[in-house]
Amino acid sequence: MRTTLTLDEDVATQLQKESRRSGEPFKQTVNRILRSGLAHEAAPVKLPRFKVRARKIGIPHDWFEGSTQDLLDRLDGPLSR
Repeated sequence: MRTTLTLDEDVATQLQKESRRSGEPFKQTVNRILRSGLAHEAAPVKLPRFKVRARKIGIPHDWFEGSTQDLLDRLDGPLSR
């Protein structure tokens, strides 16, 4: 397929350098780099598993009896609303 493509100056410079480095024609360099970028974008990203680690914060167990608002009143005070 033949098309006209306008490249930013910095992209064109990098592609020209890569074409000279590899010794392949500019067209082949552009196609190779585009294929590489498209394959990279299509590959699923595997993120590390997120873990939540519980830790004791020193709140007495009897504070947890009642509603969430009761607990917040105990932690922040009744005037914090």
